[in-house]
Amino acid sequence: MRTADAVPVIGEEMEGLRRRVEARQLLDSDFLLLGKILATVHQIGLLLQKKRASMRRLKQMLFGARTEKMETVVGMGAGENPPKAKSKGHGRRRSQEYWGACRQQVRHPELQVGQRCPECGHGSLYELKSPSVQMYFTAAAPIQAMALECQRMRCSGCGIVFTAPPPPRASQKYDSSVGSIISLLRYGNGMPNYRLAHLQYSLGVPLPPSVQWELALRKAESCGAVLYMAFLRQAAQGKLIYLDDTGMKVIVEELRQSISLRIAILEGPDSVARGRKGTYTTAMVSITEERQIVVYTTGKRQAGENMDRLLAQRAGDLASPIQMCDGLQQNIPKQFQVILANCNCHARRRFVDLVEDFPQAVGIVLYSFLCVYLNEEQAVGMKLSPQERLAYHQLRSGLLMEGLRAWMGAQMERKKVEPNSELGKAFSYFLKHWNALTLFLRVPGAPLDNNLCERIIKRAIMHRKNSLFYRTFTGALVGDIFMSIISTCVQNKINPFHYLTEIEKHAAEVRADPDRWLPWNYLQRLINPPAQGIPA
Repeated sequence: MRTADAVPVIGEEMEGLRRRVEARQLLDSDFLLLGKILATVHQIGLLLQKKRASMRRLKQMLFGARTEKMETVVGMGAGENPPKAKSKGHGRRRSQEYWGACRQQVRHPELQVGQRCPECGHGSLYELKSPSVQMYFTAAAPIQAMALECQRMRCSGCGIVFTAPPPPRASQKYDSSVGSIISLLRYGNGMPNYRLAHLQYSLGVPLPPSVQWELALRKAESCGAVLYMAFLRQAAQGKLIYLDDTGMKVIVEELRQSISLRIAILEGPDSVARGRKGTYTTAMVSITEERQIVVYTTGKRQAGENMDRLLAQRAGDLASPIQMCDGLQQNIPKQFQVILANCNCHARRRFVDLVEDFPQAVGIVLYSFLCVYLNEEQAVGMKLSPQERLAYHQLRSGLLMEGLRAWMGAQMERKKVEPNSELGKAFSYFLKHWNALTLFLRVPGAPLDNNLCERIIKRAIMHRKNSLFYRTFTGALVGDIFMSIISTCVQNKINPFHYLTEIEKHAAEVRADPDRWLPWNYLQRLINPPAQGIPA
């Protein structure tokens, strides 16, 4: 009996059937009625399964998911898995991890290299290669102000007033670093302008939200826009591109042309997105041979359409890139060819939500994924090349994934799993996206999941959580510019505050040749400036 055959059964029919069953005098029509009852019960069971899965997701949304680890989901304890060895060290961070800290050499106040040892008096002191590092931390207000009290003198004869000139660094009211810290706090760490305004007021240095916005906009217009375009060109050349998007509300559909006409083209009229109500923020992480480039774009276009516009800037002689995303159809570009890879974590999560209803089946699936990810962890630990990693997974993970696929297919063919149930839908998703989910078994360098982009897009989600929306597309564009710059700097271990400050100081040079002022080039540009003015 199919689920669609389930129909409501009125009380009189149920009562009459009950009497005939007790008297063991069933009629021919009773068998049809029993079929309807069984179909109804079956449908109720499916609805309860779906409701329990939905309630589990709702609880995770409200209270947060504790973890999706195997031992937590299916109850596997330490008795079945050997405990991990305790990590070495004392639990503190190494000094090398503070790559943004200023370094200062401290000499011994009494001893010098070559001097006789004060203890034994026989040996000579020599300097060790590695110094003893002592960390020292200070704090200050995000934005500080200095009142320059310039001396004034008046002539007793003619009455002319002479005022001491301020130092050259005070030629403009707001230093370049002010816009940098505002942009970093707002678009890098999710602090709305009004919160920073309250903080500054409590510290005695008021800075209204309107002033903060003007400073960020000035930085975006002076140098951020051209760098954003350079980021797009560089990201289009990547061999692997991670992709994900999330909803982002924009109140007023307006775009100031003063940002850059080239930027405005990205959000101009488009027949694909025209008439669409929703707005989205797409995050793309492009992996090249040497670095990671992050690009955000907010507008009416969905992820696949933004991928098309990115690949339009790709060099024609390059092979198609690997695109990692989840299984949504809207993530696939329509105009350009890519090698599609889907996220195994998304496929696995569909089973995690069903562990209470199908513990045995879910346990089989999760254990298979556990083995595959352990193989990936070992491959990363051994620092295998992409080709060696491919061979390693083919040897150790290939049979696991093939066995999982065969088992799911057999369950569906033998009708042991209802296709319309939540478990059946999870099986169907895995089988439908099999080729994309197992690309790591066929193509060197193909990732297992989209976790990298999931972490990157949290920057936009954090902005949405704290600020709720962008007021205009101009604000969204400024947010995309700074989020792209900040995330790219962080991924490549470059100080975003220093970078944002220096590019504004050299805004004319950045506009003339933005490729030479990308995050991985700008320090060399500062050390070796052009010989004659601004480069052509």
